[in-house]
Amino acid sequence: MKTLLKTVFLLLASVNVASHACGQVAAHSTDTTQKKLQIATFPKPKGPKAITKEMSIGFRLNSDGWSIYADRGKVKPIDMKRSDMFHNVRLWQIEFTEKKNPKEYKSTSVDGSGTNTYVYGKINNFYALKLGWGYRKMLAGKPDPGTVSIHWVNTGGLAIGFLKPYYLNVYSDPAAIKYSDATKQDFLNQSLIEGNAGFSKGIGEVKIVPGFHFKSAIHFDFSTNKKNVIGIETGFNVEYYTTAVQLMANQPAVPYFADLFLALQFGKRW
Repeated sequence: MKTLLKTVFLLLASVNVASHACGQVAAHSTDTTQKKLQIATFPKPKGPKAITKEMSIGFRLNSDGWSIYADRGKVKPIDMKRSDMFHNVRLWQIEFTEKKNPKEYKSTSVDGSGTNTYVYGKINNFYALKLGWGYRKMLAGKPDPGTVSIHWVNTGGLAIGFLKPYYLNVYSDPAAIKYSDATKQDFLNQSLIEGNAGFSKGIGEVKIVPGFHFKSAIHFDFSTNKKNVIGIETGFNVEYYTTAVQLMANQPAVPYFADLFLALQFGKRW
């Protein structure tokens, strides 16, 4: 009898210990599941995405003509805490420009019967498509509302020039003429000039002149917030071509151009 009671007591004790252990495992499993649910339900908050790109367009008034251009930029931050300060921006640029001689001026026919105006002495139109790479580096300020940031910009690259002859309508010839040794007497005789023959005249005679360019400028950013680009640039530009270019009959042909410019620029950052 004593042996039977002892056996029953041991069995009850074993069942109690096993039940307690199962309860602890179940409780631990429940706690782990709840923690996972809390993590899934309440994710760690993240900060705003850093601004790393920008796109802008602009217009330049040059001392020897005009330009339109587009910039694509990529921010190269000093560190992640200042990623939106735009200290360093890598730039890719495309620009189209027309070159004019400072001595150009518009005239009309002497008797006033000319069909349109013309530029006396002009013998060629010259345009250029420029592809550039460079950087914009912040010198002072920061792009916060109500402040102005100042940057230094340097770009350079390839230039593709397009030289088109300039045609005139003259009373002495039923066909429009361009400047040459055979026509220069009539071409430069203002009493015979009716007006220019129109931009399309001479398109088929365009010559391509390859070259290089470089520009350096100070950029003032007046943006009201970090996602806008509203700027003014002022600086200088130089271009060098593989063939000398002549724009005016009484001016020498030169392979280079140098000018000062003022630009207005608008765009977005994201």
